[in-house]
Parts: sequence; C-alpha cells; structure tokens
Amino acid sequence: MQLNPYGDDRLRLVADLTNTPPTSVSELVDRCLAAGMALDRPADEEDLAQVLAFVERWAEVVDAPTHERRVELLNALLSEASTHPRVTDHAGIGWHIHYREDGIGLGGVLRTIGAVGTALHLTELGMHRLGRCTLAECGNAYVDFSRAGQQRYCSQGCANRDAVRRHRARRAGRATSAAPGGEV
Repeated sequence: MQLNPYGDDRLRLVADLTNTPPTSVSELVDRCLAAGMALDRPADEEDLAQVLAFVERWAEVVDAPTHERRVELLNALLSEASTHPRVTDHAGIGWHIHYREDGIGLGGVLRTIGAVGTALHLTELGMHRLGRCTLAECGNAYVDFSRAGQQRYCSQGCANRDAVRRHRARRAGRATSAAPGGEV
C-alpha cells in the first residue's frame, strides 16, 4: 500500500524549507532525499528558484489572517501547481495518485506537493492547522499534526523553553512576594 505522497512528511519538508530556505541546489536535493523523496531527474538552479518562490508564497498561506484569505491564497497556489488527479507508478514504488504532470522538475514537484498536501491537510483537519511558533524568539512556521489540533510551537524544544521560562517567572514572582514587606 502506498502512503500519501502529499502527507505528513512532505508537509514537514515544506515547513522546513520555509523556515530555513536552501541556499544551493545540492542542499535542496539533500534535504529532499533526507525527507524520503524519490527524485525523477537531476535538479538545477531553476528548481531552486521555483522552490524559493513557492515557500515565500506558502508562508503567506501560513500567515493569512482569516480562513477565507488562507483559502484564497491556497487556491491560487493550487491553480498554478496542480493538474487533474491520475493514478501512476512512475517510480516503481506502487500505485498512487498524482496531482501533477510526470516529468516536471523538483521545483514543480515540491510546489504541487506543498499546495495539494496543504489543501488536503486543512480540508481534512481544519483551516487552523497552520501557524507560527508562539515562542517569541522563534516564529517558525509549522503544520499542526497534533491529535487535538491545538499546536502552538514548532517543536518540542520551543515548547520546553517556553515552559521553563514561565516556570522561572512564576518562581521569581513567588520569591518577590515572599520577601519582607512584599517588595524587593
């Protein structure tokens, strides 16, 4: 059985590329391979340019102030990046659905994966399932895969840092109020 090629791992890759854009074709290829993508053909500078342009626009979807605006931006990406769905076994990895033409470069593949994957994710789980990390010094984009749909941080590390900060602030507040005269 073929897993959804537009699912969790691919959306994590899109968020990662948005948060830390690749600076070279080789870096882009390495990150895609590390994310488990099968590359049909060599990537080039045009692919890198397409990916960089796409992640800027995908960030606008993340930052959209309303669900309606998010859908408007996402629909624009879908109209540019996708085509009619069809069944394929282009890489010999099992039958699966593509929303893109075969033979396009890595930039086009990532645009389609990002747009279609985001649309599927949001329509299945809720339009609120994209966001920016709540940790003030972070602000990375994330795709909310949590069971409850209440994600606020891009990573467990950021959540932990914020929890420690809040804990220390509470302790400092108790120490201040426990001082003689209630003041420091």
